[in-house]
Amino acid sequence: MIRQMKGKTPRRPPPKKNSNNQKDPVGVYCRVRPLGAEDEECCIEVISNTTIQLHAPDGLKANRNGEYKETQYSFKKVFGIKTTQMELFEDVAKPLVEDLIHCKNGLLFTYGVTGSGKTFTMTGYPGQGGLLPRSLDMIFNSIGPYQAKRYVFKPDDKNGMEVQNQVDALLDRQKRDSQTTVPKTPTTRRIDPEFADMISPEEACKADGVDEDSSYSVFVSYIEIYNNYIYDLLEETPFDPIKPKPPQSKLLREDQNHNMYVAGCTEVEVKSTEEAFEVFWRGQKKRRIANTQLNRESSRSHSVFIIKLAQAPLDADGDNVLQDKNQVNVSQLCLVDLAGSERTSRTRAEGNRLREAGNINQSLMTLRTCIEVLRENQMCGTNKMVPYRDSKVTHLFKNYFDGEGKVRMVVCVNPKADDYEETLLVMRFAEMTQEVEVARPVDRPICGFAAGRRQRNQAFKEELTRRLDERGGPIDGESPSVFSQLLLSFPALPPCEISGPNDDVTLPRLIEALEKRHKIRQMMVEEYNKTANMLKSVLQEQDGNILSKENVISEQRGKLGEKDKMIQNQKNEIDRLEKKSKMLEYKIDILQKTTNIYEEDKRSLQQELESREHRLQRELSDKRRMETRMQGMVSDAKLKWEKECERRVNAKQLEMQNKLWVKDEKLKQLKAIVTEGKPENRQPQRPSREKDKVPPKRSASPSPVPTVPPVRPLHRRSHSAGGERWVDHKPTTNVELDTVMQPNLPNAIKVSAPSEKALSKCDKYVLTHQEVASDGEIQTKLIKGEVFKTRGGGQAVQFTDIETLKQEIPVPTSRKRRSSGSGSTPEGEPMDGNWTDVETRCSVAVEMRAGSNLGPGYQHHGYQKRRKP
Repeated sequence: MIRQMKGKTPRRPPPKKNSNNQKDPVGVYCRVRPLGAEDEECCIEVISNTTIQLHAPDGLKANRNGEYKETQYSFKKVFGIKTTQMELFEDVAKPLVEDLIHCKNGLLFTYGVTGSGKTFTMTGYPGQGGLLPRSLDMIFNSIGPYQAKRYVFKPDDKNGMEVQNQVDALLDRQKRDSQTTVPKTPTTRRIDPEFADMISPEEACKADGVDEDSSYSVFVSYIEIYNNYIYDLLEETPFDPIKPKPPQSKLLREDQNHNMYVAGCTEVEVKSTEEAFEVFWRGQKKRRIANTQLNRESSRSHSVFIIKLAQAPLDADGDNVLQDKNQVNVSQLCLVDLAGSERTSRTRAEGNRLREAGNINQSLMTLRTCIEVLRENQMCGTNKMVPYRDSKVTHLFKNYFDGEGKVRMVVCVNPKADDYEETLLVMRFAEMTQEVEVARPVDRPICGFAAGRRQRNQAFKEELTRRLDERGGPIDGESPSVFSQLLLSFPALPPCEISGPNDDVTLPRLIEALEKRHKIRQMMVEEYNKTANMLKSVLQEQDGNILSKENVISEQRGKLGEKDKMIQNQKNEIDRLEKKSKMLEYKIDILQKTTNIYEEDKRSLQQELESREHRLQRELSDKRRMETRMQGMVSDAKLKWEKECERRVNAKQLEMQNKLWVKDEKLKQLKAIVTEGKPENRQPQRPSREKDKVPPKRSASPSPVPTVPPVRPLHRRSHSAGGERWVDHKPTTNVELDTVMQPNLPNAIKVSAPSEKALSKCDKYVLTHQEVASDGEIQTKLIKGEVFKTRGGGQAVQFTDIETLKQEIPVPTSRKRRSSGSGSTPEGEPMDGNWTDVETRCSVAVEMRAGSNLGPGYQHHGYQKRRKP
């Protein structure tokens, strides 16, 4: 066979939803186990048969400042500590077993913290059997007389069931009997004492309404979910004590009806309660061995015991099972013992235990999440995806929550105070689970054969046996009493003794009697055959009439069912159309409201557009007026600046002329001084020591000489003498100096920090800055600038000049008189007069040329003034 390349898996059609609109809530029951010791603190109190109350223990109240209050939780029924296993089974599991016999699925699981009694509730012990052995006992008590022979039903490994013919079933039974490893029937073997007497005969019960015209077979399977892996506990694997192999995990698959099942899981056919429970106990022992090898507890995994009931109708004769796979109904009951939820912070689990606890809590959290999403979808009308695939437990049982059977949960709680917080979480989850509704399963269709086929077949066999006893001989294993009665109805035999060799009467007479008896026997056989044929024809005619009538009835029932379906479909269609009409009306109202809103928005937008167009027109006209005005202002400003430039040029020319005039005057004065102070043919004399002495502190401004006018400095010191208004910025960190020459700014605003208010009132700005010079003295810098307005309406300062006030130590000059012909200053600059002249020195001291070291004074750096932008 050529294997094709694996392509993309085609999408399967979605499962058909249950057409039944009736729903039932998930049945949640609560069972309270007794305390381990009488002196233990209890945190649970049973208020009624449906309500319990939780109150926080004293230690937790002290730790939590008493924020936990007493809370009450309601359930379908609450079972106290005195509840027996039989009472629990009657209320919880018995309805599920009855539904199983009537072709309906069921799911029952126990939930709670570790040590709350889940395993005892599900399994029990000898004398106190739990829900599982009682369910098995009720099933076999109900279907015991109607069970099919072994191997008549056979699993097809795809979650389905096939019906074998009598020959194949017989061959399989002979093969099973020939295998020595397979144990014989439960009646011929010794019962294991571990599960013996689980249920007393007085507590046996059976279901009502069992279909007698069907044959039944029970199949069980037992799986374990550990660390989100599925293991088959009934799988026969060879045990190797030297190198044991780990068990192989199983996968989940979906059958043709979109039901989930465990692929490759072992399904064992059982014929009695003891045999079924023995299979369960074999899986339990395998589970214990695995727990011992892996060093883990049994509460670290979920166990699932699945009971499948296959039933099929008998044929028209009522002898054999109908050979039609479509007529086979398979229902199953899943009994789940969930792992205990616990807090790792309290149990202090580490390593593998911590990982196991994490996987358990993750699977239980996934179950809670699925329940929450189902509850939200049903209560809020949403269509969120339920995350069944996040855990193997929820993925395996997702069909039950989708409406494939009833779901019931037994919440087991331990009333001790140590489990209070975990019990509180369990109660909240149980309360939320009760609000989830599951669709009610529909009844399976039955075949069209007449009812009572098994009874009629049995009555026919009994009647046939009775007539054979009345008219037949001791043939075919008939009893001697019937034979003796038939002999009495025959003629009596004559004496058979022969008197002698010449006796010719006895033998002919005996032969004649025997011939009469033979004729009578032949007549009876012919009459019997005639009567049997007649009875058989009558019965066949009656069966035909009954079958035709039943066919008519079934046909009418089918038509009635079709009519009911049509009526139901029409009702559903009417409901759908009404809902659609209401929805369309609602949408029309919404659209009408939306249209009105849009029209109002349209009108408002049109009004806003018109107002904006008017505003734009006004702005355009304002802009044109502003352009005209700005052009006039530009022309006026241009004319003004042209006049200002002309005025400044004239002023600059006048200033330069004044400077030239001053220089000419200086030269004339120097020339006059030189010519007057120099006698003819006289050598220059050295000035006296008193004249040569340099005063310790030179005055900032020398005394004016009456005869000689004061020398005008070569450059300006400051613009502060003008009529502008200054902002005098002096930081608070400056040091007061006792120098003679101090900057003086009349009509100035003195501030320690500049502000926009002060700058708006002035058009000049000066900053007094102090720093330490290289010679260790403090020098003061006056940083000046002009204030102008910015385009944003603020004030800005543009720095234009820096003046430095420096203090120096006087240096004594040489006593040697310089010759008049040297004609240069100490810095090497040429001079017209004599350096020793007092007036010349005073003028130089006042002027303070750049680079001079004659004492304190102003030094002007002469930075070029920048124009305003």
